[in-house]
Amino acid sequence: MMDLEETDYGNVSYEYMEYGDFEELKEETYVQKETLHIISVVIYSLAFVTGVTGNGIVIWVTAFKFKRTVSSVWLQNLAIADFVFVLFLPLSIDYVLRDFNWIFGWVMCKLNSFVCTMNMYASVLFLTVLTLDHYISLVHLSWYQMFRTVKRAWGVCALTWVMSGLLSSPALIFRDTLQYHKKVVCFNNFHDDPNVSKVRHISMVTLRTLVGFLLPFLTISVTAILLVRKMKQFSNVRFSRFSKMISAVIVAFFLCWAPFHTFSLMELTMHHSLSLGHVLTVGFPLATSLAFFNSCINPILYGLLNKKVWAIVKGSCKSLTKNSLREVSHNLSATETASLPPSCSPEESSPYTSV
Repeated sequence: MMDLEETDYGNVSYEYMEYGDFEELKEETYVQKETLHIISVVIYSLAFVTGVTGNGIVIWVTAFKFKRTVSSVWLQNLAIADFVFVLFLPLSIDYVLRDFNWIFGWVMCKLNSFVCTMNMYASVLFLTVLTLDHYISLVHLSWYQMFRTVKRAWGVCALTWVMSGLLSSPALIFRDTLQYHKKVVCFNNFHDDPNVSKVRHISMVTLRTLVGFLLPFLTISVTAILLVRKMKQFSNVRFSRFSKMISAVIVAFFLCWAPFHTFSLMELTMHHSLSLGHVLTVGFPLATSLAFFNSCINPILYGLLNKKVWAIVKGSCKSLTKNSLREVSHNLSATETASLPPSCSPEESSPYTSV
């Protein structure tokens, strides 16, 4: 851990929940930010609860209830990426609630950022793969069937995870902790002189915006348009349901990730001017919250809205409820039997029983 004097504080960035104030601000400005931070914590908490539950259900269904298919492999890996993504949210919630005081140490600072970034890339890339697979399997089925196997699907998944890890490696290199005004902040420390720091920062944001948003969004959008055109050949009911799902996926992806990447690009201007500092400080909490929220929308759109998945979930819930009620009934019967007087057997009438 470093002290403030040991580093050029100009290379501190706001990204990845670093929108806490590093300068003394006016009290009214701080109250405004505090309100937005509370809102972001509420969104984080909702994303954590719904994300862990929804993705957990999808992982369970695709792993143990579905027949192993290529589509279930994509869906399972997407759910795993989103599940791990939201699983680390309590650390971020604690960081914001402590007014951006990181108490988990230098190693966890790096690991938390690395895991969140890796699963962000993995989630986006698996969404893209899932959409491309739908399109190719529908349009080029005869040719694609020769190559579309479960084994190859797992190979693509492994490659996607490796690529996501490599794209996230800067977090392990530049993430650092710093002591500032009795607080410890977890931030990107780009080191060296300002010019090198600027190049590293711009390169990282540009790579993340291109690979983590623009290219996947364009791919998903174009593929979805082609899919909808192809689906017009089917019945109206099926086309209508499929079209709505595709539209929902595109809209959710854009609304959740566009603000985050927009603020990331805006942050690059701070190397030239600090005029956007207040806007970034206020806006990044909500933008980051929306980005995290995408990980609890995915299982709903791709999994829980699927009739087959929902039927399995409802059936399992009913079975679990029946078993629980049966167990409770059995325990009550055992308790009543044990409480009878010693002279009375279950079959005998109690002296207090009227005939």
